[in-house]
Amino acid sequence: MPTVLVVEDERDIREVLRRYLERAGFSVLTTASGSEALRLLPSADLVILDLGLPDIDGTDVLREIHALGNLPVIVLTARSTTEDRIRGLELGADDYVTKPFSPHEVVLRVQAVLHRFSGLPAEAGPVTYGHKRLRIDESAHRAWLDDAALDLTPTEWALLAAVAASPGRVYSRYELVNRVRGYEYAGYERTIDSHIKNLRRKLGASGADVVETVLGVGYRLGLRRDDEL
Repeated sequence: MPTVLVVEDERDIREVLRRYLERAGFSVLTTASGSEALRLLPSADLVILDLGLPDIDGTDVLREIHALGNLPVIVLTARSTTEDRIRGLELGADDYVTKPFSPHEVVLRVQAVLHRFSGLPAEAGPVTYGHKRLRIDESAHRAWLDDAALDLTPTEWALLAAVAASPGRVYSRYELVNRVRGYEYAGYERTIDSHIKNLRRKLGASGADVVETVLGVGYRLGLRRDDEL
């Protein structure tokens, strides 16, 4: 049973999310404190994080979570501008829900994030691309470029795995939203660019060559799969 940590300073919201998540089969931890949230992280499989916390700014908590590993994070906030959303995604959030929200929608997003973090089809061992420059092991959720391990968030991993599924095929932003979110989300297409930017930064100087932009269309893997060369 996955454990969801809800970090939210409004008690009514915490309790509504607890009820909905528990009905969906999740174990739930709740807190109104950023400092308490950091203490509870080892017990969580996913974090729902409000950015407006009373003791620590939520973006600082998000940085700490990201620094500690690849724990999935859904940001929950009243900050609804595109700039705020992109800022949260750039800091490593895997999804972004603005208030007011539907608790049922939050549950669907939790399920989708956890699914793509642990439920992608697994190849039997690592698959290599570009004469072994890129290695992807779906069963272990690990990837390497030029023998250096890549520290990817769940969304970055899902994007890389998606474009690697059919090297050379161009995926539109809309397709990538559905592949990495598991459902349609109007308005999210623009934020795919932020995740691609983060992914390329972790790929280093050759990031734009590994994940290529096709202007006006979308993105594709720029390396061919070795067993198809």
